[in-house]
Amino acid sequence: MYGKGTCPELLTNGHEKGYQGAMKKYDIIIVPDPVLKQVAQPVNRVDDDLRAQMDAMLQTMYDAPGIGLAANQVGLLNRVLVMDLSVREEKEARNPIHMVNPEIIWESDDISVMEEGCLSIPGQFAEVQRPAIVRVKYLDYQGQPAELQAEGLLSHCVQHEIDHLNGVLFVDYLSKLKRNMLLRKVEKMRRGSESL
Repeated sequence: MYGKGTCPELLTNGHEKGYQGAMKKYDIIIVPDPVLKQVAQPVNRVDDDLRAQMDAMLQTMYDAPGIGLAANQVGLLNRVLVMDLSVREEKEARNPIHMVNPEIIWESDDISVMEEGCLSIPGQFAEVQRPAIVRVKYLDYQGQPAELQAEGLLSHCVQHEIDHLNGVLFVDYLSKLKRNMLLRKVEKMRRGSESL
């Protein structure tokens, strides 16, 4: 996920290549790749391989730049996401959040409407309505149980990324007309970049 206030997003070729040499990052999958509509599977344990995946996802997200990234978006179908709102706030100190097997265990009745964007749907934004506050349980970078109560932008971001793990995109909350219009714009951008 990223917001309009951040730098423009990079458009990649839409195919996951895994690590890219010493950079340790992934290509970001772009709609309409079917992996974005698949449900990610729970992780059995947090080990060095999974931490390396989270590190690579975080680097990919920073380079995009974005504030959240789910495993589906890099062609991996395990329940892992990373976030860091300091990117949007242009803070020098990073404050990454790593979540393994995140699950919303409580949500407020109050509703929040916020403009959202997505690294997998580059250059497109729309207002999305979500619960204003959520509580999420997950395993952290070390595999320890943790909980986070999120509101504001963090609430939207974590819900947006958990949606990815469930095969749901922010455009799925829009009317069919608006959704199709945004997806057509992405396809037009993709075709234009391929002809260069």
